[in-house]
Amino acid sequence: MKTIQVNDTLTSASQPSLEEIARLRDQGYTTFVNCRPDGEDGDQPGDAAERAAAEAAGLTYHHIPVTGPTITEADIRAFSRAFSAAAGAGAKVFGHCKGGGRPVALWALGEVLDGRLSAGDLDATGDRLGVDLKAAKDWLTRSR
Repeated sequence: MKTIQVNDTLTSASQPSLEEIARLRDQGYTTFVNCRPDGEDGDQPGDAAERAAAEAAGLTYHHIPVTGPTITEADIRAFSRAFSAAAGAGAKVFGHCKGGGRPVALWALGEVLDGRLSAGDLDATGDRLGVDLKAAKDWLTRSR
């Protein structure tokens, strides 16, 4: 599993195994966000299995299934609420998709919508994190 440390609160990652999910609480995470639609590929455990593993580990679970072209403002706001609730409590969030980019895009879009990051900063943010934020930029272009 590849991880991306977005900030002190958020880590984004590629698909974790159920065993890796079970160990996240021991690493200080309290919130788990699955950003993959079920059936995206045959290697993913899927929503029900991930929810069971996360909840068994004592993690708050959120399923916000998105693809680059299907992100909505409701998805962005749902991710922002999950992130803000954990950050406000001084906790850590673990978000994942197939490669790790979608949680970063949802976080970045929330930051732009709430005025903490400018749309012009997306390229530099993506470069710093090693994530292509083109889908996020496209979403902003379509939505404004």
